[in-house]
Amino acid sequence: MHSSVKVFLCRRYLLLLLLCVNLLISFKSQAGVPSPFQIRAFHVDMRIQVMKMSALKKLAYQLHQQGINTLIMEWEGSYPYKDETIISNQYAYKRSEIKDFINYCHSLSMDVIPLQQTFGHVEYILKHYKYAALREDEKDFSQVCPTELDKCRGLFTKLMKDMAETHQSPYIHVGGDETFLLGHCEKCQRKVAKVGLSGLYFDYIKMICDIAVSLGKRPVVWADIAIKYPEKIHLLPKQTIFVDWNYGWDLNYFGDHSQLLKSGYEIWGAPAIRSEPDNFYLERWKTHFDNISTFIPQMRTLKYQGVVMTSWSTSGAYSTVFDSNYDPLALYPIRRVYPLSGFNLLTEAYTTAIKTGKPLDMQSFIEGYCLKHYGFNKTASAQFQKALLLAPDAVINGKVQSDKDMSLASLTDSASAAMVVLKQLQPKLNKTEFRHYLMMAEIRYFYLRVLLVEAAINSNNYSLRTAIKFIPVLKRLRKKSLELNKEFAELNGSYLKAGEITEENELRNAKLNTLYHKVIPFQANNK
Repeated sequence: MHSSVKVFLCRRYLLLLLLCVNLLISFKSQAGVPSPFQIRAFHVDMRIQVMKMSALKKLAYQLHQQGINTLIMEWEGSYPYKDETIISNQYAYKRSEIKDFINYCHSLSMDVIPLQQTFGHVEYILKHYKYAALREDEKDFSQVCPTELDKCRGLFTKLMKDMAETHQSPYIHVGGDETFLLGHCEKCQRKVAKVGLSGLYFDYIKMICDIAVSLGKRPVVWADIAIKYPEKIHLLPKQTIFVDWNYGWDLNYFGDHSQLLKSGYEIWGAPAIRSEPDNFYLERWKTHFDNISTFIPQMRTLKYQGVVMTSWSTSGAYSTVFDSNYDPLALYPIRRVYPLSGFNLLTEAYTTAIKTGKPLDMQSFIEGYCLKHYGFNKTASAQFQKALLLAPDAVINGKVQSDKDMSLASLTDSASAAMVVLKQLQPKLNKTEFRHYLMMAEIRYFYLRVLLVEAAINSNNYSLRTAIKFIPVLKRLRKKSLELNKEFAELNGSYLKAGEITEENELRNAKLNTLYHKVIPFQANNK
């Protein structure tokens, strides 16, 4: 071998050796620095998009590998209640599956905290007339009446005992957030006149927390209402933990945040990777990256003992379908989001950030993630990031909600450009994972094209004659919707239960199908 070649190879081997040593030192350094958060949790929302148990275990293992030590499971109707069986829905797991999953998580040294809503967000319970006497309002089933202490104590003692039978966690999350109907009914108004809204709220939540304590559990409560009405906060047992959820706003967004800090209760913090106004057609990637980068360091400064990443499949607000004035047939979530299967990028951003509690540099993180998971160079990574963050604006009544002067047509063009970039990128690794980004981009572009038709139909120039020109457009969109349905099913077939995939596809295309059936008859009428 020529001497110059030997020298070249020696230099290459030396560089590789130095790289390996540096990586090892870096790894040991990171591993040797403990996270500032004792509880490192991930919240799994099963109100809709119920996952197959195999997918749930895979998610748990993935999170365990990234340093998560706690899952908070919002089972809702997917939980197989033993006594109050009417609450469980068609996607409910078997009790043996729940126990097996929890045992699996324990084998990974992961705690599983059940989340049993007990105040607001209880539509899945109150829609059954068996529980009608607990409703704060006859037609809004979102909240129990907090003056019905004895009846609520009886029901939620049963439900929380049931959860305690299957979950060995020292904690139970009792919800308590977004009680929008607080003080709504006449009985509540009379009590508010005596003890105020804070007294109404905390009298009830104390009763719920006392049940948890009697079961040997520490109650976990969302903190928004406590911050809003803090006067009676000290009614709660000392074991109570508050979760301060903040998705990118000022600390005083709900009220005087200092009152929570002064209360003396243990506090965990919670950012989000899916939250309002995200929906099936929009994911605000930059908002969530900023939330992770900003709020996690704030939590560290405030000495929060735990952190919980929330990931909402829906906002928890429902539209009720009635057969008669007081007989509900179904509840549909007002907002749906792309399944958790498409958010490994944000999940890893979170698990990376909580290792140190320091601000996360979005650009550097995405660049590193793209290299590690997709084999992208810096150029490809920059293109990916630009496509991901391009024009993340919502549309309301045909108007783009943007700081810039942007038309719906311009927004649609931006969505098309993002989709083209993602199609051109060729990942060397994890090609299936990458398809989720393209799927989301295609759904967004598809939906904006539907909105363009809807906007035209709502214009003053729309008539029976002009309706005909939309027929070819709607037919093409209908064909595209079938292609997207198939792709969505292929990507998520091993992730979601089959019925959930069918429902997702049906509801995602509801607007298109409504427009289609409105316009198509005009073709026959105008021949």
